[in-house]
Amino acid sequence: MTYAHLLILALIQGITEFLPISSSGHLILLPGLTGMEDQGLALDVAVHVGTLFAVILYFWGDVKQALIGTPRMLMGKLDTDGAFLALCLLIATIPVIIVGLALKLSGLDEAMRSITVIGWTMLVFGLVLYWADRTGAETREAQDWTLRHALTMGLWQCLALIPGTSRSGITITAARQLGYERSDAARLAMLMSIPTIAASGVLLGADVVGQADMALLRDAGIAALMAFAAALAALTLMMRLLRSVSFTPYVIYRVILGAILLWIGYS
Repeated sequence: MTYAHLLILALIQGITEFLPISSSGHLILLPGLTGMEDQGLALDVAVHVGTLFAVILYFWGDVKQALIGTPRMLMGKLDTDGAFLALCLLIATIPVIIVGLALKLSGLDEAMRSITVIGWTMLVFGLVLYWADRTGAETREAQDWTLRHALTMGLWQCLALIPGTSRSGITITAARQLGYERSDAARLAMLMSIPTIAASGVLLGADVVGQADMALLRDAGIAALMAFAAALAALTLMMRLLRSVSFTPYVIYRVILGAILLWIGYS
């Protein structure tokens, strides 16, 4: 695969993974709308790994706290902030793993990879994000996260298994509907992405083990590094902009892209 193709792939994944505009939807559209070679599962895994390390680095303070608290959480002791955060992340991740496995085993995950499906989810869930952002109170902060809210956001996250929904977008929507401030809603959504992306990477990686040659491993390494850089830049920019800007610009992008895709899909 050419370096230009790897760069485009990494930029799309890196920029869209943490913005509420759906990375999976854009990756599916790349070969479908441009005629480029499908990147395949191995490179999908690589760029996901790159974005995973980006969000871990950006939120290292929270990640470190959760890692330290995990042993106590596993022993049933929730007497530290880290142990409680680790349990919240676990509860938030279980639903998407169960539903994701069910979709994969049934074959429905492949059946939903179409331009019309992505068009509808881009449009509908963009409007849902707008509604939640405009009507949701801003009375809670990230430290107010509860087990019930973690489960609620985890159930909403299952919708992201439909291409075009956006994992970050739907979890931010859930957090805003629950009354979390914009930056804290994004922070919780990004922390939830860590175990989710890791689980997705393991699931996808199981399908490509033993299939990679040296050329593919080289391409995967390059794509992962570029996706890491793009994701870190996009994440940093979004978190800074949320101090003064709402999610409306992302909603406008989703609605326009969704309308275009529906026009293409039904023409």
